[in-house]
Amino acid sequence: MSPNIPITDEHIHIDPRAKGIDAVKQFQNAGGTHMMVVSKPTWTLGVEVVKPDDYRAVFDETVDIVRQINEIGVGAFPVLGVHPAEITKLCERMELENATSLMKAGLEIASEYVNEGLAVGLKSGRPHYPVSDEVWQASNSIMSHAFGLGKDLGCAVQLHTESVGEAELEDIASRAKSVGIPLDKVVKHYAPPLVDVCERIGLYPGVLAGKGAIEEALKQGSHFMMETDYIDDPQRPGAVLGPKTIPRRTLKLVETYGEEVFWKVHKENIESVYEVDIEI
Repeated sequence: MSPNIPITDEHIHIDPRAKGIDAVKQFQNAGGTHMMVVSKPTWTLGVEVVKPDDYRAVFDETVDIVRQINEIGVGAFPVLGVHPAEITKLCERMELENATSLMKAGLEIASEYVNEGLAVGLKSGRPHYPVSDEVWQASNSIMSHAFGLGKDLGCAVQLHTESVGEAELEDIASRAKSVGIPLDKVVKHYAPPLVDVCERIGLYPGVLAGKGAIEEALKQGSHFMMETDYIDDPQRPGAVLGPKTIPRRTLKLVETYGEEVFWKVHKENIESVYEVDIEI
């Protein structure tokens, strides 16, 4: 179908080993028009990182799949970075200090892609599971490094973190402020519908479009984006949410809320945060 409004999935993974372009076609056929395609964790692609340049295999694959997506008429943009859970994987075979340095170097390589116009944002964050104080401190150092790179590039930084409430969002914002990146370039991926809190603090939430979440977000305004975090993994089909979710949910919600608010969510907010053009 051809929608009258842009419909953007702000955080999705597309894997050529899994559904790949077929998942994109499902998104497109349901009414989806644009997607921010986030690089997958290295270990899910069988890449063992021992030196910074090893990240290039993942980044190059993401850039290439985005090229293929654009060729079928869906507007796609790469977001590249180092998954924060990588620190646990790396610490299985090296010292924490070396793992930290390697992840920071990986982010620096991702920033090269942004600087060359091959990507529009960075991905970083901190583990979403309990870790030691030392690993937590190292992870915050890595996240702050991403903020510094984002500040220098003028690009968005998407964060994968622990489950957040107001206190965690305030902590993230304070770390971003101390580095100097504009808070409206800091995106909390996999966010609950804490739209009013995020707007007050200055961060942007990518609200996971689970059951009832977007309705709750809309009660609080339009300062958010929508995402599925579809991981395109044959072992976990449909996880986290399927590729048709956001087009279907948006078109259904338009019946109640009208189109105007979704121009903001799917076009204006995306354009502002990522500095891209969302056109249909």
